[in-house]
Amino acid sequence: MPDALAERPSALQLFLIFARIGLTSFGGGLSGWMLREFVQRRRLMSEEDFLNGLSVAQALPGVNVTNMAIWIGYRLGGRNGAIASWLGIVVPAAFVIVLIGSVFASLAGYELSHVALSGAASAAIGLSLAMGLTAARRVPRRLFPLAIMAATFVAVAILKWPLLWTVLGFGSLSVAVTYRHG
Repeated sequence: MPDALAERPSALQLFLIFARIGLTSFGGGLSGWMLREFVQRRRLMSEEDFLNGLSVAQALPGVNVTNMAIWIGYRLGGRNGAIASWLGIVVPAAFVIVLIGSVFASLAGYELSHVALSGAASAAIGLSLAMGLTAARRVPRRLFPLAIMAATFVAVAILKWPLLWTVLGFGSLSVAVTYRHG
């Protein structure tokens, strides 16, 4: 699949796409929405390009989803696309967060508020799991990449090692071995 179709979205279109994603998604599900929007629905990039960008976004400091929006925006619209995508994913959602925070602060004493938040958290976990399975499908079915994936999971989820050092260690090892054998 080509990197992008003949007609790339304008900076305004990128802003509106990311504003819609930011306003209609929550939690870890944002990456899943981006995958659907830019790979499956609009076919503006391949799944492989998207997952490569997601890897870069997760390796950089800052919020993964914001990093991803900037990366996609830059890929599709250069500097202006990156700025528009960043503004689209951050600004509209920030206004809504402040509004919802104010409302929830006044409703915090009601049990229904806690039930609603639990339901939203469950949905976000499901979307994150779906994104993780999509990425895991793309891991080469060779012993070393699978071992790195399993070791990272065990180190973080079971042994509770610090995420920063785990990613730096296993990520550096993975890059070095892949570079040497690639």
